[in-house]
Amino acid sequence: MPWKLASLSTLLAAVVLSGCSSTSESTPDPVAAETGHSRCEAKAAEFAIGKQASPQLLEQARARAGAQNARILKPNDMVTLEYRSDRLNLNTDANLVVNRVNCG
Repeated sequence: MPWKLASLSTLLAAVVLSGCSSTSESTPDPVAAETGHSRCEAKAAEFAIGKQASPQLLEQARARAGAQNARILKPNDMVTLEYRSDRLNLNTDANLVVNRVNCG
């Protein structure tokens, strides 16, 4: 009799725990759902290359690239090393002319 009770308890526990698992793949990506934005597309902001960097140009490039954040990077600027797929970078020369556009 104790074996039957132990077997029944184990079966009941397995049934209860199986109801807690989910195999649905329909859950959205938490980062995309949280920010409402997808990744930055640097190609869309390449129009800025060769232009003088300004806050207005930065905002136009950010909007076209679909980036959540954007920054202007001058030569010898100290930058953080974390990669952010939702951030646009406008790299400039010493005269603040954009010479490279990338995401990260």
